[in-house]
Amino acid sequence: MFDDATILVTGGTGSFGHAFLPMTLARFNPKKLIVFSRDEMKQWTMANRFQDPRLRFFIGDVRDRERLYRALDGVDYVVHAAATKIVPTAEYNPFECIKTNINGAMNLIDACIDKRVQRVDALSTDKESRPLNLYGATKLASDKLFVAGNSYAGEHATRFSGVRYGNVMGSRGSVIPFFMSIRDSGKLPITDPRMTRFMISLEQGVELVWHAFADMEGGEIYVKKIPSMNIADIARVVAPEARQETVGIRPGEKLHEQMVGIEDAPYTYEYDAHFKILPAIHNWSTSPARIKDGRKVAPDFVYSSDTNAEWMSAETLKTWIAANADKIGAI
Repeated sequence: MFDDATILVTGGTGSFGHAFLPMTLARFNPKKLIVFSRDEMKQWTMANRFQDPRLRFFIGDVRDRERLYRALDGVDYVVHAAATKIVPTAEYNPFECIKTNINGAMNLIDACIDKRVQRVDALSTDKESRPLNLYGATKLASDKLFVAGNSYAGEHATRFSGVRYGNVMGSRGSVIPFFMSIRDSGKLPITDPRMTRFMISLEQGVELVWHAFADMEGGEIYVKKIPSMNIADIARVVAPEARQETVGIRPGEKLHEQMVGIEDAPYTYEYDAHFKILPAIHNWSTSPARIKDGRKVAPDFVYSSDTNAEWMSAETLKTWIAANADKIGAI
């Protein structure tokens, strides 16, 4: 799929990029893999870490439309990972979140169409489904833009799709490295002992993006089937001797997350390892090419972290932490 192709990853110095680069370079043989981001120090560190002649590094910001046009010369595939994504940060800096997550998405869509990029896959979040916080609301708007981009492209061949993630285990700023950083204090702050989250590894996230590129007709949102876990159970695995202190939910946080809402159900199809939400516009949800071998979900279907059929055990998480201890929170 990517052999002899040029791939660009926006926000490529983040946690996703650190997994996507080595996995993609090992699995495929792209002509070039371009990391597009605004942090020169992170790019320098990444270049020294991977040192692959197929890698390129391009300083730029998705807010800068002209810079995107320059970066996308000759690009075949784009993974859109750039985002302002920390929930409290977005709540207190809403204008900045909108500039990156919505305006940046519009800039990228226009530039990809005009530069005749073949396929674009945008990373999204469970917080986008029935959003409570600004981050989720901006990602919902962003996903709507990418879906509509398929009709906006007109006669151009550019196609857009998206993937929707849960909590990325061990990524920088997530709960597991946070708990690990303070466990020696003997006390862990728990927002609410009832809270649940979907759990996905970076490697699973990369594989979902690969699948989206291989499968997409344009406008689909891919949701991987993944386990849930209770926040208090996560804390017990990380620090079994620590005392848990309930501190309350932060502004914009939900008690539970959902990745497929009841509003999505009429357009959602189930597969062995994932769900696929088809576009509601232009009757695209009835296209046989998009449905393929999927099974339509029930009209009242909801894929939520608290009612999930699959749960991650404490032993599974403990094993994962032991195997990934050197990487947790580092990227």
